[in-house]
Amino acid sequence: MSAKRAEGAERYPWWLEPAAWLGAAVLRLIGPTWRVDERNAPEFEQALASGEPFVYAFWHARLLPLAYTHRHEGIVVLVSTHRDGQLITRVIEHLGFRTARGSSTRGGEAGMREMLTAGRKGWPIAITPDGPRGPAEVLKPGLVFLSDHLGRRIVPIGTSASRSWVFDSWDRFRVPLPFARVSITHAAPLRPRLEGESDDQARDRVQAAVAAVTADARARSGEGA
Repeated sequence: MSAKRAEGAERYPWWLEPAAWLGAAVLRLIGPTWRVDERNAPEFEQALASGEPFVYAFWHARLLPLAYTHRHEGIVVLVSTHRDGQLITRVIEHLGFRTARGSSTRGGEAGMREMLTAGRKGWPIAITPDGPRGPAEVLKPGLVFLSDHLGRRIVPIGTSASRSWVFDSWDRFRVPLPFARVSITHAAPLRPRLEGESDDQARDRVQAAVAAVTADARARSGEGA
């Protein structure tokens, strides 16, 4: 636990750590039952093999399969400072992720500063760009800002499951059921900004890419069929 988190630990509800431990344990139990179908763009596979660092982007509701498949890779994830973010933070830290707490809004948020520091150290980083509180599947400007400042390309990721528990939350957070078919797709890396592109144009282009790769994963899993 970081010194910063240790200093603020007294503000956590008493049940947080047991719930986080249980959540990580449950994920370790049900994850191996999933029938994972991962299909990645050749451009992503080639760039990954060359050692290129990325900023990974995926919708908040669909992060859980990646918490299992990418565990213990040392990825730094930007997580909300809200109460649900506290729980997600501790769950994924049990699974070997690093975390920064804050918003994906562009600007002076402490979380974005932590992510810039992590990226400059060469760590892989990931953002749910519709967090921390939505609107769901609407990309906020922090992703393009962060990627542009780090000089990294963005890799949109789509996930889907044939059967899920769906929470009554702002984003309809999804937990794939045991033995579900889980589809994961890493799309081709994108430059955060093209020449002559405005902030809104860059954001719309990246949002469309995340939406498209999510639609591909949904089609393969049979979600909602």
